[in-house]
Amino acid sequence: MTVVQALIAFTVAAGLLTLTPGLDTALILRTAAVEGPKRAVLAMVGILAGCFVWGGLAAFGLGAVLQASAEAFHLLKWAGAAYLVWLGIGLILRPRASFEVNDTPAMPGSDVAWMRRGFLSNVLNPKMGVFYVSFLPQFLPAGVPAAPFMLLLTTIHVLLGVVWLGLLIAATQPIAKILKRAVVVRWLDRATGGVFVAFGLGLAFDRR
Repeated sequence: MTVVQALIAFTVAAGLLTLTPGLDTALILRTAAVEGPKRAVLAMVGILAGCFVWGGLAAFGLGAVLQASAEAFHLLKWAGAAYLVWLGIGLILRPRASFEVNDTPAMPGSDVAWMRRGFLSNVLNPKMGVFYVSFLPQFLPAGVPAAPFMLLLTTIHVLLGVVWLGLLIAATQPIAKILKRAVVVRWLDRATGGVFVAFGLGLAFDRR
């Protein structure tokens, strides 16, 4: 896989995963609907800062592993592949029927508090760390320095998040209604599950 091919593949896969509703989506929709777009943007900034924290930890941690031990890398590769396949099969076989955006009352706090709330919701979510550790190595071309390239992939993921979460804020009500449709949620879960399985198998059989 060349650098260009890796970047294109990652952008496509990460784009689909970004569209899949999760904790961050719920926080942004609720904040935009109840607190207004300004605080939703601040929550978005916090969320994306959290992505950089996880991406940086994964990049430098995996970079050290790649440089120190081929055996350790293979163990990490197989563990990540197994997790992705397991998670993907679960999404395919048991997709959610709904993604409810609860109508919560306004919450007290300064504008900075909303940025902190978004940051903590991301940083304290261990699934984000597992995602970066499992997903980023699959798009690392041979001969490319691990840490800088994974930071580049993290940046691409964050930019995709800016676009998607920005759209959520700009069109909170229409998008919330779409995400409440069972057929949409099931399709997104199954499509995401397929991506996890495909890339998990790709990671497992990588000859690097």
